[in-house]
Amino acid sequence: MLSSKLTKMLYGGDYNPEQWDKSVWPEDMRMIRLAGMDIATVNVFSWAMLQPNDDTYDFSTLDEIMDMLHANGIYACLATSTGAHPAWMARKYPEILRVDFDGRKRKFGGRHNSCANSLVYRTYSAKLAGKIAERYKDHPALLLWHVSNEYGGECYCDNCAAAFRVWLKKKYGTLDKLNEQWNTRFWGHTFYDWDEIVPPNMLSEQWSPRHTCFQGISLDYTRFNSDSMLDCYKLEYDELKKHTPNVPVTTNLMGAYKPLDYFKWAKHMDIVSWDNYPSADTPVSYTAMMHDLMRGLKGGEPFLLMEQTPSQQNWQAYNSLKRPGVMALWSYQAVAHGADSVMFFQLRRSVGACEKYHGALIEHVGHEHTRVFRECAQLGSELSQLGDKLLNSRGSAKVGILFDWENWWAVEYSSGPSAALKYTDEVHKYYDALYQQNIAVDMVAMDADFSQYDVLIAPVMYMVKPGVAARLEQFTQTGGTFITTFFSGIVNENDIVTLGGYPGELRNLLGIWAEEIDALFPDQRNRIVMNDTLGKLSGEYECGLLCDLLHSEGADVIATYGEDFYKGMPVVTRNRFGQGEAWYVGSSPEASFLQGLLGQICEARGITPILPAVAGVEVVKRAKDGQSYVFVLNHNADAQSFDLGSVSGTELLTGAKLSGSAEVAGRGVLIIEEAK
Repeated sequence: MLSSKLTKMLYGGDYNPEQWDKSVWPEDMRMIRLAGMDIATVNVFSWAMLQPNDDTYDFSTLDEIMDMLHANGIYACLATSTGAHPAWMARKYPEILRVDFDGRKRKFGGRHNSCANSLVYRTYSAKLAGKIAERYKDHPALLLWHVSNEYGGECYCDNCAAAFRVWLKKKYGTLDKLNEQWNTRFWGHTFYDWDEIVPPNMLSEQWSPRHTCFQGISLDYTRFNSDSMLDCYKLEYDELKKHTPNVPVTTNLMGAYKPLDYFKWAKHMDIVSWDNYPSADTPVSYTAMMHDLMRGLKGGEPFLLMEQTPSQQNWQAYNSLKRPGVMALWSYQAVAHGADSVMFFQLRRSVGACEKYHGALIEHVGHEHTRVFRECAQLGSELSQLGDKLLNSRGSAKVGILFDWENWWAVEYSSGPSAALKYTDEVHKYYDALYQQNIAVDMVAMDADFSQYDVLIAPVMYMVKPGVAARLEQFTQTGGTFITTFFSGIVNENDIVTLGGYPGELRNLLGIWAEEIDALFPDQRNRIVMNDTLGKLSGEYECGLLCDLLHSEGADVIATYGEDFYKGMPVVTRNRFGQGEAWYVGSSPEASFLQGLLGQICEARGITPILPAVAGVEVVKRAKDGQSYVFVLNHNADAQSFDLGSVSGTELLTGAKLSGSAEVAGRGVLIIEEAK
């Protein structure tokens, strides 16, 4: 962790002085200090500068950059530069270049254009990381290592084909086992030699990134791809640790980035960091969920907000400005959910290429007399004022939402039942229902300790991994409340259907049998009809997407369908199981139903909102050393009054004493240090 070394939250961002004449550097330093910043991520894309050919390394410019940062009291988040290999390397060693999904060999260009299984790439990238670590291991500016940048991209070349076969041998041991788990007798695909196996892309088993003839091979190749890039990261990690065992190592993640299993990656990261780039129309609850997911990768430990834009992005279809106050509001949202830093891409705007219109602390005009700079400087002043009060603070949630990358892949590789089924959308619906009520949530891995929660929610748990069903039964047996949904319990970890009736291994726990699954067209709806009043739930609600046709096998029927030939069949059930209960929601309901259902379940378990809910006002609670802090974040353009309930204390940014009720400005933030 970084927190023990710091006296305040880190504030800064990506800085690329090598792209500028050195005459500009002193003015950059003046403005970066003027904004209250104390960390710069440097050397992210400098491989070509550092290594102009096979045998030559030139660190002279990086030496100057590191010395300049130290002289100005700025920490270095020092990157290894391996996110984009040099042009000379691609020309001399073409095997380093990726082959895309369509089977085309790439030319030099872009970034993340390196085959993760290229021995050339692995050798040169690890060697460069080692040389950088050896050179700067004792440099006083060095605070944090940053490996590569935003890992991503798939490759289907011969390097990867050979490595995939090795990976499969380790997983399955024998071809007989592989053939069984991939169900290769379907369409006569039985393999008799490992070399017969080729990567699943447009030339073989898949006709689109989501559609595949054999889910088993596509699922395994996605796992293999994530593992291959992780292996590249680990090679650099090991080189850095060889020279600097006490300097933390990270790489910047990208929220719910589908190709990489971040729960697996996080086990090899000293601290999680991520890049947050919501659109102007992204639901704020979705951004909150992404922060909580990043915090959940290491079991609730704080993370670093490595990148966000001070104002404008450049790669979206419509790159609107962040309205006054939004930059600070979204920065504090990250802090509220567990960030120990606020950092930007970028500190100075590039003069050319594809990111020249991406926002920056220092605009093209080149001075500090801009709205964006004033807002950044104001935030810098506030973060200095807060000091270390919030560093390494933690949340405390009794509700956990299970999130699993492999389940995500399997759900969306599935041949049916609906193209509209999106795993993260369904997870977000449940998260949002709690978010709107100010009920704290953790995003939880499948291998986490379930006992720390009173309520566990697993939306669309299509894949049931070994041992998970038994652990969920134990959780519920001993008093927990488990909630899952339609299209759950269907397959094992290799996408082989669990026979004997849906929801497979969860059938005993849930007390139901799902006979069929109906997929509704986008304009179709069914109705959830409550059998009785449940808290604030009564009457009827819309549902859609999928409808499981359920039979109770001991579960209480809470609600039934209101339409179609399965009218009157169960849609929401509750099964008493030991000291706890297991709920099943057989369709995708409207938001008001989920808010009512989850609110009632939480109330029954004594889980209460942090503060009474006000539309558009987010409330998050953090704690450190016995002291609690309540964040009130107003995502509305207008001021909002709210009830503080039992919360009273001092607002840290103004020093005001608050109790009873309070007002928060439009797009404003209150941070209340609770009175003890």
